[in-house]
Formats: sequence, C-alpha cells, structure tokens
Amino acid sequence: MHRLPDWKPRLTAYVVKAASTPFQYGVHDCALFAAGAVVAQCGLDHADHFRGQYRNLRAGLRLLKRSGYADHVALASAILPDRHPALMRPGDLAVIEDDGRLILGVVQGECIYAVTPAGIGRLSIDRASRILGVG
Repeated sequence: MHRLPDWKPRLTAYVVKAASTPFQYGVHDCALFAAGAVVAQCGLDHADHFRGQYRNLRAGLRLLKRSGYADHVALASAILPDRHPALMRPGDLAVIEDDGRLILGVVQGECIYAVTPAGIGRLSIDRASRILGVG
C-alpha cells in the first residue's frame, strides 16, 4: 500500500473534518477514524463493509470475529506492517492500551489523535504500545 502524492493535505483535511463529527459506533469510532486516515492517505478503505453495520462495541467486535479478526487492531495488523517506534511517521496508526481497551489513533508529530466517546483527543506519543506503518 502506497501513500498518494497529496496525502499530507488529504490527511489534514480528514482530521479537521473528523474533529467536528460526533462519536458513534459504526459511523465514527476509533477503528473507523483510523481506517478513514488510511483512506485519506492511500485511497483504500479496508473497513468499508463494516461501516454502519454495528451500533455498539460488543456488536462491532462480534462482526470482526465473524470476519476472522479478534478485534479492530487485529484487522489493522493484517493490513499494515508493524513499524519500530523509532521509524514512525505522521499518518501511521498507533495502538494505545487504555484500561484494558485497545484504541487506534493516528500519529501526528509528538502526539496521537484518537477518537473516544468524548470526541477527538490528543495523546502523548509515548502512550503507543505499537505502531502500524501506513505506506
């Protein structure tokens, strides 16, 4: 998977638009936010058939398991390679562990943008337990 030549402004526009989108499982949650960042950068949507198909976390996880993935991180890991944190770049996906939950976010400099029920937040890059390389 390769990044489009204009991936930087596309990613910026995507994050700006996502910041004003309310959290909703199956529409705008951490997994679909991360998938949308990949679409903005590469033009490929690996989550298209999951969008609008679940309304809560439990239903989303069931849908992923029926598709052969343990969770949203397993799906992202099947598509994107692990990248050593020293080699991370803006736009890569970060996996964050938070109170037993796994959150996917988007690396942007020294922070990670992540979607939670409270909206888009910025987390310190040192919260990432894994980095998945985009492009």
